[in-house]
Amino acid sequence: MKQSDIAADELWKVAWTYIRTVVDTVREPFLVLGDELNILSANRTFYAFFQTTAQETEGKKVYDLGNGQWNIPKLKILLEDILPNNTFFEDFRVEHNFPGIGFRIMMLNARQVFTVDNKTPIVLLAMEDITKQVELEDKMKKYTEELTREVAKRTTELEARVKELETLNETMIGREVKMVELKKEIEDLKARITNNEDRSALSGHDDNF
Repeated sequence: MKQSDIAADELWKVAWTYIRTVVDTVREPFLVLGDELNILSANRTFYAFFQTTAQETEGKKVYDLGNGQWNIPKLKILLEDILPNNTFFEDFRVEHNFPGIGFRIMMLNARQVFTVDNKTPIVLLAMEDITKQVELEDKMKKYTEELTREVAKRTTELEARVKELETLNETMIGREVKMVELKKEIEDLKARITNNEDRSALSGHDDNF
């Protein structure tokens, strides 16, 4: 083996140790995939989250994990076609009923990293559980929709009440106008009666003379 190959190999071992150390400190589930998309390593969070072990994980293809939850056509396209040309992809959403942990919504991010010889890439695949976030967003959406419907209902009821009050007000105003007119008519009648009585009194007084 050439001295340069030995140096490169030693450098890769150091880099690999560094990568595994960093990956193991990440709080999200994390996989390191080889050039054939076989699993070289996973962090402790991955094993704890998916309730599995290194023996059940390392060496397998990512598509063969669990009950085949990662055997997704679109993910295959991302890992096998898009990733090699773009070196990374972000925010690929996976919804699945995982063994042992139930239904989860995961967001996947991947980045391709090349080794020192620039020929053997590895893939860093990070996973984020957004189940609670999505559930909260759905609840907020439903609450907003219910609130909008309730506000619309109350608005319709208030509009109907306003129209009812407007109609009642118009009726009352009409009655008030009629009462004023009736009062004036009564006053006119009283005035006419008074005038007639005065005339009659005057006529009777004239007859006495």
